[in-house]
Amino acid sequence: TGDIGEPFLRAGTMHMFAIDGLRIALLSGMIVTLLRVLRLSRAWCGALAIPTIWFYTAATGWEPSAIRASVMMTVVLGGWALKRPSDLLNSLAAAAFIILLAEPRQLFEASFQLSFFVMLIIALMLPRLNEFFDRLLKHDPLLPDELVSGWKKFTLWLARKFARYCGLSFAAWMGSIPLAAKYFHLFSPVSTLANLFAVPLGTLALMANLGALICGHWLPWFTELFNHAAWFFMVAMTWVSVEAARIPGAYFYVPEPSLMTIAIYYFALIAVFSGWFSTRRRIISGTVMLFLIGGIYFWQWQVSRAETDLTVLPLNGGHAVFVDADGRQNDWLINCGNENAVNFTLKNYLRAQGVNSLPRLVLADGNLRNCGGAKPLAELFSLGELWTSSAKFRSAAYRDAVAMFENGDRPQGRHKLFNCGDTIGCWQVLFPASTNDFSKADDSPLVLRGNFHGAKILLLADLSRAGQSELLSRTNDLRADIVVAGLPAEGEPLCDALIDAVQPQVIVIADSEFPATRRASRALHERLHHQKIPVIYTRTAGAVKIVADKSGWKLQTMDGQRFNGKN
Repeated sequence: TGDIGEPFLRAGTMHMFAIDGLRIALLSGMIVTLLRVLRLSRAWCGALAIPTIWFYTAATGWEPSAIRASVMMTVVLGGWALKRPSDLLNSLAAAAFIILLAEPRQLFEASFQLSFFVMLIIALMLPRLNEFFDRLLKHDPLLPDELVSGWKKFTLWLARKFARYCGLSFAAWMGSIPLAAKYFHLFSPVSTLANLFAVPLGTLALMANLGALICGHWLPWFTELFNHAAWFFMVAMTWVSVEAARIPGAYFYVPEPSLMTIAIYYFALIAVFSGWFSTRRRIISGTVMLFLIGGIYFWQWQVSRAETDLTVLPLNGGHAVFVDADGRQNDWLINCGNENAVNFTLKNYLRAQGVNSLPRLVLADGNLRNCGGAKPLAELFSLGELWTSSAKFRSAAYRDAVAMFENGDRPQGRHKLFNCGDTIGCWQVLFPASTNDFSKADDSPLVLRGNFHGAKILLLADLSRAGQSELLSRTNDLRADIVVAGLPAEGEPLCDALIDAVQPQVIVIADSEFPATRRASRALHERLHHQKIPVIYTRTAGAVKIVADKSGWKLQTMDGQRFNGKN
């Protein structure tokens, strides 16, 4: 389940639940060991083990990862049974060739990429690590072997075995870093440590299950004992993963790396551990190349720092606005949707952006569809400050969110108020005034105008017609390049007088497909169409991303619409 799976994913031990190369290798090793104990030859071991692993693959549903692992293990076991010299890289290439020949689309599958790139890095990196550990953990070569105590020999042998095991776990982690970031948005430094304990426990669980299968009905007492042992090892593996994920700095959510970044990463690892840097000329050329690549990435980072991204997310009838500015401490999240929106949409979006904590959450109004997810959001992300207006709302969800910040573990200064006329960071507060005393939530939501490198973006929330009239009567300057408006419960957003006052270049209406009451009406479509201003409806266009820098702003929607403007 998700509750159990999340710690395994964060700790980098989720692979224990996949019928993948590790599982097939463990099963093959157990079968071969058992058959060798029975004094069977290599040929008979291979002839019995290979059909068994394919039976296991069929019994577990012919999963693609299991098929890939079984093909590779067939190549390895076949060569071993025929007494041919083994070569992991050769076996890996043969398995990849057979699989891609049968199904070329596997090349684009995440599991295929993870399986083969991790195995490739292990095959290249592990021998170098083992050589290093063997040199490090050997007794004095000038000391005769008979003068070394048996206890010291055993200790060094045990240390070398443990070091090799650590090297294997580390090499597997190094091989999975960019692909884990791409597909899961995770960077898990704790993965090596967690797998040192989780993999042996998983191996013991698999051995116990195999023992129970062998004993069956003819040794029921042993079968029951094996089943209890397997359950114990699974519980222990779960505990290890949960506790590892709780270690500070155990994991971080990171943005998805580009394909070029992934290619450069693997090229560098392969070049280093394949011995390509074996000559002085190659070392110099490789170092120069790495410096050039580092300079390009530094330049891209400097360019991205000068940009501010603002994303409008439709959320089950409400909407949220995430502002990604230079430095995570300058980010803002305005509204969060209801609880379902947080768990199924907002959580995944923020993690995909590499967000691990939110310095500021703004609740623009008391509608459940915009603020109901504040509590689960606080459980998923570390929230710094809560910003609200001085308006009073009767919503229980809104009051609970405010109380959470005022009465929590660190209440001092965590709940801050926007007052009309204030300028906080990039935001200017235009509405509501402290003297407003409206009875409905849509009459007095926060109205904010952001100034991002000269690009002005007006956020109207779900402002009702009464609120729009009050805003027009109190504010003379409403000019903005882009206006984002939600749908009030009654009436329409953006009356003609308000559009004339704002004079936007693009209008974004944050409506939703579900529920049906949160869809922009035909009358609204027709009225805004007559304004001769581009209008984007998030119901059909999806999320909207606005990028602003010193040269101007760019707007792009999920369905491919693009607009540009200059400051």
